[in-house]
Amino acid sequence: MPIRMNLPETLTARIAASDRPLVGMWVCSGSPIMAELAAGSGLDWVLIDAEHSPNGLESILAQLYAVSAYPVAPLVRPPIGDTVLIKQYLDLGVQNLLVPMVDSAAQAAELARAVRYPSDGVRGVGAALARSSRWNRVDRYLHDALSTISLTVQIESAAAVEAVEEIAAVDGVDALFVGPADLAASMGLIGQQSHPDVVEGVMRSIRAGAEAGKPVGVNAFAPADADRYLAAGAAFVSVGADVAIVARASEAFAERFIPAGPPAAESTDPSESTDASTPDGPGAPATSRPSY
Repeated sequence: MPIRMNLPETLTARIAASDRPLVGMWVCSGSPIMAELAAGSGLDWVLIDAEHSPNGLESILAQLYAVSAYPVAPLVRPPIGDTVLIKQYLDLGVQNLLVPMVDSAAQAAELARAVRYPSDGVRGVGAALARSSRWNRVDRYLHDALSTISLTVQIESAAAVEAVEEIAAVDGVDALFVGPADLAASMGLIGQQSHPDVVEGVMRSIRAGAEAGKPVGVNAFAPADADRYLAAGAAFVSVGADVAIVARASEAFAERFIPAGPPAAESTDPSESTDASTPDGPGAPATSRPSY
C-alpha cells in the first residue's frame, strides 16, 4: 500500500497558531546547503527567493527538499506574479507564495484566482503528476488544495500603500508583506528605508492588515527597524539573508586579520631602536604584525 501523506501547515496557519511574531530569513544563494543551514537555525521560516536570486524550478525544488526535514515554513518568491509560473510553483509543492510588486486590489484578485482550481480560479489541474499532491498520496488534494496554500502579496510601492486597504480586503489574500527598500525607491528615497515617510507607509500597511484580520510581515534587516515594526503589530519579520550574512562575516575576517595598509618604513634612528629579542613585547613598534 502507498504511504498516505499529510502536508505541513501553511505559514499563515502557523502565524495564527503562534503566541508571538514569527522570525525568518532569506535564502538568496540558490544553494540547498545554505537553505538547510537556515532551516536548522531555529528560525520560524525561510524565504527562498527567485526575484533577485539565481533560482529556477530545479533549484527551488532542491531547496524545498533540503528544508523539508526541519520544522520551518518555506516561503517562496517568484520573480513575477504570472499565472503560469505560479501553477508551476504550486505543482512543485510550494505551499507559501510571496508575490512581489502587487500594486492594486485587481492585481491581488487575479493572484488569488491563480492559486485556486476552477470554478473559483484558473489553476491548471495536474496534481496527479506533481509533488504538490505527493503524486496523489495526499487524500482529496484537489478538493482541499486551497487549505494547503498561503498567498502573501508584497506591498512595496507608493501606489500599493495608497491601495493597501483595498488589497488587504481581497478574498484569497492571506497576508501582506512590506518591502521598505522598493517602497523607499518608489517614493524618491532610494536607500532610505528608515525615512519617516517610508516608516509611515509600513505602519499604514500594518494597520490595514489588522483592520482586515490578516497578518502583515516586514523585511527589516536593521534590528531597530525589526523592533519598531514588531512593536507596531507585525506578525512576521525577516531579519537577514544568507548572502548578506556570509558577506559581512567574511569582511569581518579580512578586517581582523589583514593589515589595512603597507607597514611603515623602519626607522634608522638608533634612539628609536627596540629590544630585538621581544618584537611583540611592550616596546615593540606599533607597526608590528600581531601573533596569530
